[in-house]
Amino acid sequence: MQIKNKYWQGHLALIMFSSLCFANNAIAAFAESDMKIQEKVLRARENTQLHSTDHAAHSNVIDKSKEFHGVFYGFLPCQDCNGIKTTLSLKQNNNYLLVTQPARESSREFYEKGKYTWDDETHTVSLLPRNDAPARKYYIENEGSLIQLNSDGSRVPSNQANDYTLRRSDMVKSREVHIH
Repeated sequence: MQIKNKYWQGHLALIMFSSLCFANNAIAAFAESDMKIQEKVLRARENTQLHSTDHAAHSNVIDKSKEFHGVFYGFLPCQDCNGIKTTLSLKQNNNYLLVTQPARESSREFYEKGKYTWDDETHTVSLLPRNDAPARKYYIENEGSLIQLNSDGSRVPSNQANDYTLRRSDMVKSREVHIH
């Protein structure tokens, strides 16, 4: 009887050992297939999201003339000096900074801060200063040019428009302005 028990114990040990080996291989196989399934699910989800994304917004061309943010500069005419070096910074939160410097012996810079508004109908930007300075208006001519308007909001004559133009800094290569 002891021989039979020893025989069965050996076989039982062999059966248990082979069962463990088989189970271990099966777990590895299941884990590998689970990883493959997860990868397939992720790929399918990405493809679904990719195809359901609306790409129409990418094809619309943005009208840069309506971007009011940026730095504009130029050299504006002056009655009692050779000109006024002007830098206008329009910020995203509708704040502006206007820096002017007359071309004369006193090269002092003047700073003006305030809010600006945009009028869609007239394509004008109105500067509303914090202090008692008069409000100023500029017409957006194209994607990188502001033309200063007269105090009544009318446009300067077309033959003088270039003299009253501020250009956006990222649209012009050099910021140097020469007086002739």
